[in-house]
Amino acid sequence: MPVSDGRGLDRFIAFPYDHYRDDPLWVPQLRRDVRTLLTPAKNPFFQHAEAQYWMARQPDGGGPMVGRIGAIKNDMHNKEHHDRVGFYGFFESINDQAVANALFDTAAAWLRARGFDTMRGPMNPSVNDDCGLLIKNNGTPPSLMMPYNFAYYPALHERYGFTKAKDLLAYEGGGSDLPPERFFQLARRAGKRSGIVLRTLDMKHFDTEVELIKALYNSAWERNWGFVPLTDAEIDHLAKQLKPIVVPDLVVFAELHGRIVGFGVGLPDFNLALLHNRSGRLFPGILKVLWYSRKIRQARILLLGVIPEFRGRGVDALLYDRIWQNSVKHGMPRGEAGWILEDNVLMNKSATQLGFRVSKTYRIYDKPL
Repeated sequence: MPVSDGRGLDRFIAFPYDHYRDDPLWVPQLRRDVRTLLTPAKNPFFQHAEAQYWMARQPDGGGPMVGRIGAIKNDMHNKEHHDRVGFYGFFESINDQAVANALFDTAAAWLRARGFDTMRGPMNPSVNDDCGLLIKNNGTPPSLMMPYNFAYYPALHERYGFTKAKDLLAYEGGGSDLPPERFFQLARRAGKRSGIVLRTLDMKHFDTEVELIKALYNSAWERNWGFVPLTDAEIDHLAKQLKPIVVPDLVVFAELHGRIVGFGVGLPDFNLALLHNRSGRLFPGILKVLWYSRKIRQARILLLGVIPEFRGRGVDALLYDRIWQNSVKHGMPRGEAGWILEDNVLMNKSATQLGFRVSKTYRIYDKPL
């Protein structure tokens, strides 16, 4: 059943709140934010993309919804990679292979009709949003802007014929009042050797700082598998959404002779507050969210990038070190970093050397059409 109007979109948005109702690890996002994500008029992603959403009922057409899916045409991806890959996302299903197959078939038909030869996902709706299927978990809720799903989802995918395209790794670390000594050693050596200076975000000039991130973001990530450039409008949109929870000390720039060569963005793991608003509704749920936001003790290192010519020089160690120290100062001694591509040897090595360990694994799947 295609989503064709506002009422249908409401049902599409509402499904996970019932589906995961009894799962204490699922984090309800604010429904208002989900609607913004899915609505072309509100999300600048759709300036270069198109999506169609569907809901599934049992064959008799009665009873509750049993699943949902979206199919996504991302022109920016195809322009960047010169391929015919289309995407699916927002997948949810009861543990019934027939339901999952019907959802996958529907998305595949929509993509095939638009000339795509591969279906990839889940992307919700792109690699720059939450993406991947959770295949290994350490028993904790997902961090800010990371997905979650039931443990039977990988089997639904693999029985349909999806195969692994790439794994994404999330790392956890911390727990003490100070970073481990190896952090200090690596960071000191890197700073002394390179002459790089660190500074934190200047909230008085927030818009100017966002412009610096725009200039750096695409060059820092351009060689990564699946990379899709963010437009200026998309970065502005993301910055506006995240500004209310930004802690300036957790956004760190690395400079050399006044030139920005890398940056890291850490945020309080706001999912630990959203977890307590099970309805996802703004009122009265926001009161709970605000109350529990004062108790957040974990940060999420959302982004950490270094321009190509400065990689391998310890700049990442400098950034990790400063973000960790500042997180501890703000009462957040633990953190999650990622995701990192499984074959990004340099970043994975840095994470493990700095005391982090893999906490969750997410998988991107492909299926020929």
